[in-house]
Amino acid sequence: MRKETIAVHGGYNNKEGWGTMNVPVAQTTAYAFRDAEHAANLFALKELGSIYSRLTNPTTDVLEQRFAQLEGGAAAICVASGQSAIFYAVANVAEAGDNVLISDKLYGGAVTLLTYTLKRFGISTKVFKSADASDLEEQIDENTKAIFFESLSNPQIAIADVEKIVEIAKRNGVLTICDNTVASAALFNPIKWGVDVVVHSTSKYTNGQGSAIGGIIVERDGLAEFFKENSKRYYHFVEPDVSYHGLVYVDVPLPNFCLRIRLNLLRDIGACQSPHNSWLLLQTIETLGIRMEKHSNSALTVAKFLEANPKVKSVNYPGLESSPYYEKAQKYFKDGKASGLISFEVADFETAKKVIDSAKLFSVVVNIGDSKSLIVHPASTTHSQMTESELKDAGINPTTIRLSIGLEDPQDLIEDLEQALS
Repeated sequence: MRKETIAVHGGYNNKEGWGTMNVPVAQTTAYAFRDAEHAANLFALKELGSIYSRLTNPTTDVLEQRFAQLEGGAAAICVASGQSAIFYAVANVAEAGDNVLISDKLYGGAVTLLTYTLKRFGISTKVFKSADASDLEEQIDENTKAIFFESLSNPQIAIADVEKIVEIAKRNGVLTICDNTVASAALFNPIKWGVDVVVHSTSKYTNGQGSAIGGIIVERDGLAEFFKENSKRYYHFVEPDVSYHGLVYVDVPLPNFCLRIRLNLLRDIGACQSPHNSWLLLQTIETLGIRMEKHSNSALTVAKFLEANPKVKSVNYPGLESSPYYEKAQKYFKDGKASGLISFEVADFETAKKVIDSAKLFSVVVNIGDSKSLIVHPASTTHSQMTESELKDAGINPTTIRLSIGLEDPQDLIEDLEQALS
């Protein structure tokens, strides 16, 4: 099936169960087993089925199947938020003494999680240049467990050299993790370019209405072979798991990466997604492709206006032919569409503050991917925990304004920005 069809039908057969056209909400904590043997079989993985909603849920299962199909992956697992998705993806392969290589262009929350919080777990990070991966290979060592980057970064709106990153990672036997939140599964599929694991904050474009918090992790097909080939680096996938009856993950005929998250991290840490949020996301994912086209088209129109405005110093949007990322947008993204995020620079901080405070249609909100247009000052909000040098390295200035272009008529948005800049 093609993406638009998958978004509506993937993972659900309305001729089964109650035959409902809309996927039902399994709003339950636990499930009744047929008998003691059935319960034991589920826990031993001799049978598959719902055990407890921290681990599995029928509504969430449909969303996981649908999203995995959209991303071209073998399996997916839903978690409580995008931050949880990043944490679980890294914690699934790294432990104390290991390191993770992270892009120089990342969302501020990801930077603090990966740089500071994981440090307390004994996991260190090293930063590489995602635009060309020129310093990536030299930083890989025997303790490097993952390379983490964003396909389309927030708020720099920079596109990573996915092909080069994957090439280096495969040559060195290191897992790649790509955050595809901003591009969305509708515009870009990292797995098709060789990425191993994809994460999303489904709170953003997947939801599209700012009504549900969620995260998801998708793995490519064939990771079991990858773990076997790199058994020293990823020993916990090929050696018995003493916390789960001595289970050897690569011996189980199920996608290994998500399985280990489900049986270890969700079991023990429990940042699971609520069934109701899964249901909300199933509603909104049906229109993801249509919305992303509208977001992208409107963002390009607004970006062209900003680029021509004398009070704007520079505009970051990959859809502009003047953008250093234009060719990558054409290469990687569907029809060259570059999603709905724009960042631009004004003369000084006071001007940035005035523009934000003067906007009327744009709401001052730190979320992105909403149907309503949003405006924010990243240096003092989403990236405020970063040091001055980290902000500078990430390309975020006190004069940077970020826009998330919604589904309104772009001409109304232009008129609002015009009066705010006047």
